[in-house]
Parts: sequence; C-alpha cells; structure tokens
Amino acid sequence: MTVTAPAATGAAGVLAPLLRGLFGSEPPLRLRTWDGGSYGPADAPTVVLRSPRALRRMLWSPGELGLARAYVTGELDVEGDLADGLRRVREAVAGGPGAARPRVDRVRAVRALLRLGGVIGRPPAPPATEARLGGRPHSRGRDRAAISHHYDLSNDFYALILDGSMAYSSAFFEPGDTLAGAQRRKLDMICRKLRLEPGMRLLDVGCGWGSLVLHAAREYGVSATGVTLSGEQKAFVESRSAGLDVTVRLQDYRDVADGPYDAIGSVEMGEHVGRDNYPLYASALHRLVRPGGRVLVQQMSRGAGHPGGGPFIETYIAPDMHMRPVGATIALLEAPGLTFEHAEAMGEHYVRTVREWHRTFESRHAEAVALVGEEMTRVWRLYLVGGALAFEQGRMDVHQVLLRRP
Repeated sequence: MTVTAPAATGAAGVLAPLLRGLFGSEPPLRLRTWDGGSYGPADAPTVVLRSPRALRRMLWSPGELGLARAYVTGELDVEGDLADGLRRVREAVAGGPGAARPRVDRVRAVRALLRLGGVIGRPPAPPATEARLGGRPHSRGRDRAAISHHYDLSNDFYALILDGSMAYSSAFFEPGDTLAGAQRRKLDMICRKLRLEPGMRLLDVGCGWGSLVLHAAREYGVSATGVTLSGEQKAFVESRSAGLDVTVRLQDYRDVADGPYDAIGSVEMGEHVGRDNYPLYASALHRLVRPGGRVLVQQMSRGAGHPGGGPFIETYIAPDMHMRPVGATIALLEAPGLTFEHAEAMGEHYVRTVREWHRTFESRHAEAVALVGEEMTRVWRLYLVGGALAFEQGRMDVHQVLLRRP
C-alpha cells in the first residue's frame, strides 16, 4: 500500500520543490519550518528549521559545513533518531547505483529563498566552537593549537564519555565485553605485539590520557614515556602515575631525542601529523626504536580521494588531519627502514566503541552541557553520531600496524 505524504504547508511548501530536486524524489526526511509549515513523510525523522538563519548559513556554506553550522547553533535541529536521519540522507543522495544526485535549479532556488524573507543577507558569523588556527599547516605552533582545540577541552568532560582508562581510541571487543573490558583487551594486544617485558623502555608518541603508558608500566613492568602536546592530558597522566615508572612530557614528536627505546606505540596520532610531515613522523619512529625493537601504529585510514575528515570534522574536531589507504601508510612507515610484520583491521570495533561513547554521552547530557556549554555539546553529538556512521558504512577504517626495525 502506498502512503501519501501530508501536503506541504508554510515555508516548508516553498522549499518542497527544492528538496524534490535535491533528492530526485520525495525526501527521506520530514521538514518543519519556523512558521509551523511542514513537508515530507510523517514517520521519518524530522528536520526542524527554527529560523531562516539556518538557510542563510547553508546558502553561504553549501553542503556539510553549512548544515553543521546551523545544527551546532540550534538553528537547525533533528527530532527522532539523528543517526537514522543522516543514514537516510546519505543513502538517498550518495548511495549505490541509480541513486539521485543533487540537481537543484539555482535560479529557482534563489527565487524561492527570496520569497521566504530573512534568508538572503550577509553571512552569519561562524559559531564560537569552530577552530581558528593560524600559521603554516603542521608547524609546531599550529599543531599545538590544533591539539589544544580538541584535547584541552576538559578532562572532566572526557571522563564523562570514556571508560575508566580514558582510552580515546578504538577498543577491541570479544563477545560479552564491556567497553572497559574491550579497551583493556586492546591495550593488552598492543603490549603483547610489542613483546613488552619488565625493564624495557616504551615510548608512546601521542600518549593521550596515558592509557597505554600506565597499563604497560603497571601490568608489564616497563619504564614508559609518553609525549603529548596537550597540557590537560599531561596533568591527567601525572595525577595517575604515582608509584609507576612513567614519565610524561609536553613535547612534539619531532623533538624527542632520548632514544633508543625498546618499543614504540603511537595510537591514533598519525592522522594529525599531516601528509607532508608523515615521512618525518615515520623517520622519527625508526630513529627512536633500537635495532630489533618493534613499533605499533594504530591509525585511521580511508580512500585516496578523501584524505581529510570532512568539512565538519576539520572545522570543529581535528583541524589539518590527513588519512590515506592503509597500504599507503605501511609504505610510508617502511620507507625509513622499518619492516612490516602485521596489520589488523578494527573498523567494526570502532563502530561499537563510538556507539558506547555516544550512549554514555546522551545519558550524561546535562553534565556535559554544564561543563562545555550547549553549543559544544551539540558539536559532540554530531561528531559521535557521524563518526559511528562513517565506520559502519566503510567510509573509514582503523588498523593496528606492527613493524620491526631490523
């Protein structure tokens, strides 16, 4: 039986022809506008335009960035399952063979927007939560600012979302695992692959909140050193390292000079070093590990045509990030003289990891708002939901790559 969508009304009725042109058919979402108008299937997630200003943002910044700006400011909202809404839109616009492609008549669109009033005008100021970096990409100063933008947000905020180890990277799940158990399993995998033994020296490049260095020192008896560009992370690790042979330094990976180490780990940090600096990063890993020592890099990957995280991620979460297919990463890591030993795909585990973070985030939403504000909380909701979908749909993956210095 065919269900007829309710008739379009109000401002939504003016926008209806544009949506049909965008999706090539009836839209997969319902639209409700600031004047009470509505259009689209009644049983779908509802996009709420609370102000014509949302459309002005999308007019000045078409695509993902304009939508994100409208969402994080609250000018655009979604009622119902946000993940389902994003999934439906992607399937309709960028899905498989035969899927519709955007083909909005620009002249018709401008005429429609002029009819609405309040849409045409000067570009709205960007939201306060956007990263604003200066300087040459991946200079030491700019890298510090990029890391600080995301990781110095608040240790208390991250503690709301992450498990007790504060591991901010993909876990590795076996049946019955909690998130905490899966993160511990991941840390043990890294330590075993690196063949850690008591008395060995371990370097963690981009140590985060210290989950690896603390676990390796406590459970494997190593002398562990972590380097980070985040002052908040350094303070956190130091608060937990009493009685352990753990040192944490506020230091750029390019400036580490106290090798050789018996083993090196670098967990989801390589995405931040940039395309042009990746050979320097690989050379630093080779230089700092002793002959016969092992290096484990856990890193995100994606297709060659999509090296960044996308406009939203690069504007709000991880400025200047760069990814590539895992094979290209392995080749870059081998170039200075490391020998490839093993790679393990973990994308399916990241889907569950991020969903666990999101579930906890929503259950503690009020606490998050109190710590970082409503706008940043909306940034994080979009980030967690969109991140889980990217791994679910295979647009991104993450791998543990094990190498050895001959």
